[in-house]
Amino acid sequence: MNTLTAAAAPIGPLIKHWRERRRMSQLYLAGEAEISSRHLSFIETGRAAPSRAMVLRLAEYLDVPLRERNQLLTAAGFAPVFRERSLDDQSMQPARAAVEQVLKGQEPYPALAIDRHWNLVSANGAVAALIADADPSLLEPPVNVLRLSLHPLGLARKIINLGQWRGHLLERLERQISLTADPQLIALRDELKRYPGGSGRDDAVETSIAIPFVLSTAAGQLSFISTTLMFGTPIDITLSELAIELFFPADETTAAALRR
Repeated sequence: MNTLTAAAAPIGPLIKHWRERRRMSQLYLAGEAEISSRHLSFIETGRAAPSRAMVLRLAEYLDVPLRERNQLLTAAGFAPVFRERSLDDQSMQPARAAVEQVLKGQEPYPALAIDRHWNLVSANGAVAALIADADPSLLEPPVNVLRLSLHPLGLARKIINLGQWRGHLLERLERQISLTADPQLIALRDELKRYPGGSGRDDAVETSIAIPFVLSTAAGQLSFISTTLMFGTPIDITLSELAIELFFPADETTAAALRR
């Protein structure tokens, strides 16, 4: 969290940190949370200790991720509320089954599930075929999907509109960093920015309805548009950070090639 370490910081500076990240004034946040700006000021400066309910209320209006809400509670002297379970945990089996059903149902089109750091959790057979010729070092677990996509020895050498797709992925990563302040994501962003790849628009895809993912493959040029699925009402940290990326053919040529 920049110069602020969550594990050591008291609750007041942490609340102020998240408020400033969200570019909210004390007056605005106090109004949203239905408290006085004076009381909020006292919380941020340590002159008042917030209740557990107040910490959770402020975290909700600040859109603080569940993992970081636990840090706020700990800093305020309360026990964490949100559990973090592995997808292999018995209680998570319905969620795991739902993920696998979505991935399988997307075939013959690519689909994959990733965690908060863009590490591959699961993928369908179409993804395996697309990444099979990447450098083996990039396919060793945990496979980072962004690194695999943009590394010169990964998919980058096959992405026709690399500059545009690279810009799109980096923008998504920047938004995620803005939301979470995750130091591991910041390090990943800095690494990716050092990779070659260019930037800017690709005139060949200006007429697309969305930024496409265009690959050169043995089956010819394949063009995809993508969408992201998240679980709607998670109260488990792992589930709240899980994303499913679905790729759909952007043209009939791609659809026909994948069906074959």
